[in-house]
Amino acid sequence: MNHDEAGTPDGDGATPPEAYLSPPPVAPEPRVPAPPSATPAPGSQANGVAAGRRPSPIPTPLRVTSEVCARLLVIAAALGLLVFLIIQLRIVVIPVAIAVLLSALLAPMVQWLLARRVPRGPATALVLVGGLALIGGMLSFVINTFISGFAALQAQLTASFASIQQLLAGPPLRIPATQLEDLPVRLGQAISDNRDALTTGALSTAATVGELAAGLALALFALIFFLYDGPRIWRFLLRGAPRIRRRRVDVAGRRAFASLVGYTRATVLVAIVDALGIGIGLWIVGVPLVIPLAALVFLGAFVPTVGAVVTGAVAVLIALVANGPIQALVVLAIVIAVQQLEGHVLQPLLLGRAVQLHPLAVVLAVAAGVVIAGIPGALLAVPLLAVINAAARSLTAPAEQDPAAVNAVNPRQAHPVDPAVVHRVGPPRSTQLLRRFARRGPSS
Repeated sequence: MNHDEAGTPDGDGATPPEAYLSPPPVAPEPRVPAPPSATPAPGSQANGVAAGRRPSPIPTPLRVTSEVCARLLVIAAALGLLVFLIIQLRIVVIPVAIAVLLSALLAPMVQWLLARRVPRGPATALVLVGGLALIGGMLSFVINTFISGFAALQAQLTASFASIQQLLAGPPLRIPATQLEDLPVRLGQAISDNRDALTTGALSTAATVGELAAGLALALFALIFFLYDGPRIWRFLLRGAPRIRRRRVDVAGRRAFASLVGYTRATVLVAIVDALGIGIGLWIVGVPLVIPLAALVFLGAFVPTVGAVVTGAVAVLIALVANGPIQALVVLAIVIAVQQLEGHVLQPLLLGRAVQLHPLAVVLAVAAGVVIAGIPGALLAVPLLAVINAAARSLTAPAEQDPAAVNAVNPRQAHPVDPAVVHRVGPPRSTQLLRRFARRGPSS
């Protein structure tokens, strides 16, 4: 075979027709660098300006500050609208809020009966009747005692005012006695000038009594359903949360209610201890009006921090007038000792970490509640702040437990656990015991 025969399939040196059907090999194209105009200018991304556009004449700090202020104004407007609606619907909002507080106080007893296989209906009825009878009897005794001794208490305060007038008229203040003596006259003149307003208020007493009766009926009605059907109501409210966040919202709500349970329980116990401690101290010192003053201390304990200060000052003032400065100092020492016992022993023991509020936050919340809704606002401001605090801590925690592992009526579970514990947590203790019993059998 010659060279031509070896190089061609046909042996005659001609190219076969099939060779024309295959495409010739294509050489790779060389990479062409992008033109300089296509490369983004340094700093254009940071300034938020696309390439080829003129930069904004507004400086970046000013633009960011204006956007933040605009969002804050929108949030403030929404909060203002919410407060306005609450004030307008206070006849409905306040009874429902009181029902929530009472349900937080009574729900652990319902849970205790359910754990002992009592049906929910009879458990709710027993707790409702017994709890309301106990709370109503205690409040009735305290309020009636306070009202019966109010006249004598007012007389003692008037005598205290006269003693304070003498102190202010003497050195070093030396306030003219005419200015101090004119105060009762000015008060009487103010009452005479506003006689029409007072008469109008007296004529509207029937409407006020009607609103009070309607509020009590609404609070009782809401309390019955909160105790009987609370879990179903909470599951219905959870439907408003986004599905992807529903589990965290469920845990946050459970921890918020656990915080409210701890707050109501601790507040009632602290009020009883304060009234007994200060009342026994006043009786030992020999201060008059011991029972009305103890009742006043009990009622004032439901307004944290502020109520204790006001009722303690009233007790010291009456001791100063009735018994003298030495006994007043003893009463002051008793009040301070009871308050220190409350703040450093009772509240940490009863609340633990369930309610972690700074005293300044408590005072500001009480002041805002008084401005917005008066006495009901002062009573409800701190519980609302405790609930918001517990929910915010849970929502901002890096990790949370499963909702079934959080007991909503246990105040010890009002605070998020350590993230390392979340990954180690297993089924509840009761579930573990039931599984172990099922594996071993009743004979073992």
